[in-house]
Amino acid sequence: MICSTFPYPPSKGTIQLRTFNLLKYLSQNHTITLITQQSEEVTEAEIEQLRELLEELVIFPQPQIPEAEEGIGEKVKRFRKFLQEGTPRQVLQLYSPEIQQWLDQAVESGEFEVITCEHSLNEIYIRSEWQQSVRLVVNIHNSVYRSARNQLETGTAENQLKEQLNLQLLKRYEERYCSKFSAIVVTNPEDRRQIAALEPEGKIVVIPNGVDLTKFPRRISDPGGHKLVLVGAMDNRPNIDAVRFFCLEVFPEILQRYPDATIEILEPQPVESVLELGENQGITVVDSVSSTVECLHKATICVVPMQTGFGIKNKTLEAMATGVPIVSSDIGVEGLVVDGGEVPLRALRANESAEYVYATSRLFENRQLRKQLSEHGRALVEEKYSWQRAGELYEQIISGGSVRRQEAESKKQKNDKADDGTSK
Repeated sequence: MICSTFPYPPSKGTIQLRTFNLLKYLSQNHTITLITQQSEEVTEAEIEQLRELLEELVIFPQPQIPEAEEGIGEKVKRFRKFLQEGTPRQVLQLYSPEIQQWLDQAVESGEFEVITCEHSLNEIYIRSEWQQSVRLVVNIHNSVYRSARNQLETGTAENQLKEQLNLQLLKRYEERYCSKFSAIVVTNPEDRRQIAALEPEGKIVVIPNGVDLTKFPRRISDPGGHKLVLVGAMDNRPNIDAVRFFCLEVFPEILQRYPDATIEILEPQPVESVLELGENQGITVVDSVSSTVECLHKATICVVPMQTGFGIKNKTLEAMATGVPIVSSDIGVEGLVVDGGEVPLRALRANESAEYVYATSRLFENRQLRKQLSEHGRALVEEKYSWQRAGELYEQIISGGSVRRQEAESKKQKNDKADDGTSK
């Protein structure tokens, strides 16, 4: 397993969260060697915690990434290099010749049956000819081409001209590296469609992120009241835009109806534009969260007012797992079936200010509706979005099996237990 980002602790970021939880599951039935890089932030205690799950932990120093601003000449030179070689800067920056040498020797000696790349940043180490001797799996946490295209379409790219120039190069890059792998794993159906258009012959499987259900238990009781909570990495622009929109445009109207209403913004490292929201009535920015779960359990409603972004949001899944009712934009529940037809209602949708006020008021006033969303949201996560389920599907992929067969066998086992009267 190759992961340039040290995958521990899982609370550190999305790469760490996904990699660690899949690693934790796989370690039950497989002997795993992890090749990773150590930044200055990684502690000896974290290394020892991770080592307990592994047969072998191989750590290389992380290359120093220059912080100095580049002149126009350097930028042109870098773009020309991308144009010629086809590999993005963020991939090259973390590349380690020492890791490459270690892997070349390991593959030549026939030491491993499977090599996985946890995040596409690690594809650079894989040689196409290895497919003849070892199974190669890339776990694409997100499509770099689709991410760039989404930022251009939504106007959230920091440099529109630069991203526009890079877009077709990223498409070509993704098409090239995907062809090297025996199996391709993505986190959502949209990425699957994107990758399938580039690599129509590839075996592409969707395995979404999950929730550790023991760490995010469903709350025992409904606290009532008029307390809202917003969760997210507040150094991330889409989250910053979302929380400012809700606090400045929606919450004043909610306060007029419910003068005792409050908002807690949970984020250990908020930027200044988020911190200043705490100066407004009823809003608290909590920058030292001892327990996100405890804060969620005490909230009446969790709001996910995302206006940009794509894919399934971990914060939405985690809130659902705790049983707190959700009011969310379409983007906040993207990839999740939360309403419509025969689907049990699992969240309330809102996109405009008036819709947020209406949905929030409904939940404030209706304890039975809150109970309904709490039960159905938790049930959805238990059924489809636990790390246990994600691990089972990933194990099938690295073993060369079929995810559909695995799901069918799992369903059959559940039915057999039900017939025996042993299910709970």
